[in-house]
Amino acid sequence: MKKKVMFISSTGGHLNELLQLSPLFEKYDYYIITEKDKTNENLKEKYKEKIYFLPYGTRAKLVKYIFTYIYLCIKTIYLYFKIRPKAIVTTGTHTAGPMCVLGKILGSKIIYIETFANTNKKTATGRLIYPIADLFIVQWEEMLKLYPKAIYGGSIFS
Repeated sequence: MKKKVMFISSTGGHLNELLQLSPLFEKYDYYIITEKDKTNENLKEKYKEKIYFLPYGTRAKLVKYIFTYIYLCIKTIYLYFKIRPKAIVTTGTHTAGPMCVLGKILGSKIIYIETFANTNKKTATGRLIYPIADLFIVQWEEMLKLYPKAIYGGSIFS
């Protein structure tokens, strides 16, 4: 029986990074979770019942975002218990934060890959996940100064 592994990220560049890990998917009973938007609707055709969507939210509309984020947190709880992953792999951002915290509390291994876009400063999600991650990977050697317990993994892009 394959281990259940959840791959989660926000849409856009974070999702692009996460999908670079697709060669690993078949080694596990995998599930992908991301935000739903027009740019990734086609992923449902490719991944079928292996992909779930959370609501898309942007802090540009703060009041709406607060309610969207509350709903995201509720759906996160539902999806966690539906999937019950042994491990959660994420490239960030706010979509992944609640899932990683919940997963850590409930015994999942947390693997965080800091974004390729940052070469010299911590991300908000990186700061949140770093203390709870079982494995924290950076893509730039310079980032080891900011995250001394991290592992340098090189670029996720092949």
